[in-house]
Amino acid sequence: MSLVKSISGIRGTIGGVPGEGLSPLDIVKFTAAYARFINDSTTLKQRKIVVGRDARISGQMVEGLVTATLNGMGFDVVSIGQATTPTTEIAVVMEKACGGIIITASHNPAQWNALKLLNHEGEFLNDAQGKEVLRIAEAEDFVFAPVDQLGTIYTNNTYADRHIDAVLGMNLVDVKAISNANFTVAVDAVNSVGGTIIPKLLRALGVKNIIELNCEPNGKFAHTPEPIPENLTHISSLMRNSKADVGFVVDPDVDRLAIVMENGEMFVEEYTLVSVADYVLSHTPGSTVSNLSSSRALADITHNHGCTYSAAAVGEVNVVTKMKETGAVIGGEGNGGVIYPALHYGRDALVGVALFLTLLAKSGKTVSELKAGYPQYAIAKNKIELTPSLDVDAILTAVKEKYNNETITDIDGVKIDFPDSWVHLRKSNTEPIIRIYSEAQTMEKANELAESIKIVIREITGC
Repeated sequence: MSLVKSISGIRGTIGGVPGEGLSPLDIVKFTAAYARFINDSTTLKQRKIVVGRDARISGQMVEGLVTATLNGMGFDVVSIGQATTPTTEIAVVMEKACGGIIITASHNPAQWNALKLLNHEGEFLNDAQGKEVLRIAEAEDFVFAPVDQLGTIYTNNTYADRHIDAVLGMNLVDVKAISNANFTVAVDAVNSVGGTIIPKLLRALGVKNIIELNCEPNGKFAHTPEPIPENLTHISSLMRNSKADVGFVVDPDVDRLAIVMENGEMFVEEYTLVSVADYVLSHTPGSTVSNLSSSRALADITHNHGCTYSAAAVGEVNVVTKMKETGAVIGGEGNGGVIYPALHYGRDALVGVALFLTLLAKSGKTVSELKAGYPQYAIAKNKIELTPSLDVDAILTAVKEKYNNETITDIDGVKIDFPDSWVHLRKSNTEPIIRIYSEAQTMEKANELAESIKIVIREITGC
């Protein structure tokens, strides 16, 4: 069994011994710790927390424990039922709640579940806040409310529609153009909440021809849920053998968007953000942000528009922080996560779908023609295993010194920018390994770069 406690929440496999798997006792303890943190830090008078969940089989059980614990800590709960992560984020703000909990393990397999923790702005807790929740949970430093101060559960099932309405109301979404394009769109929602909300969004956008694949939200994932090429063979085959113009794939909590081209090939997750940013910048010039492990193509596109690009440490909360610092008009992560602050500061696949379809409709091109117009890069993801006794930080420092003639960024591991490529080294927080992300104009060159870095690390360590 697995249980991972981090600043972003708690996740693990359902069942097992408390402290080893995501057991009911762990769920109660961590929820109570979060409630104590919110109680101590909120300035809002309403003691109200929003709870939403994806369609995982364990979701209803976990939701029952979470809502009862929050009530036991004296908080009212607005239960929005099955809902996407971005829907829950938006609901926190609309409800003027002092926080929110999303019950989802994102792209992890069905045996996993997790609690993602939000502040009153519908955004993830930062590093210091997350560490405080972990401290409270470890110390069990919380007190439950007396009987006359228990909270109440309120059910509100309107937020999927309100989320869709908010997306339709964005200035850069052109429903008429999408409707007139008469697209046929395929959707793979891996049998989670995207199976309800994405087709509903498409219909609201004027798409009349929708091919639904794995859209029953029963939590029985039809394939490994992470939306990467090796897991998307079914929709790729469908696209090759149908007349669909574009395919959309979302993960179980619908904060990541992968796109499949009309020929069945992957648009590539990195280019979800690149394409949407290109469209946004063509209408509202401004700065952009992505994390250090995301494609250089976003920086290229940004510079082509005469605008400024900034890199953030890996993690949505870090990207959002940098976006606020720079006043970015668009940002996100290369895993298909689009953050469009005109609506809210959270990765949102619904936003990605609406903006991409508007771009596609207005361009008059096929998806593959659009892709061909962007800078062409390939990212390789590798790792090197080390012995537990080695000092990973010292190794990264030595690598940085070896390449001190190149452009170095060390806000999150070490990233080395070469004229036509880059490599990003990050240490794992749970294993004695260094993750090596590299990008070049071909996958072969990206892997060659990674191998050259591995040789350097072996020379440094003598292993």
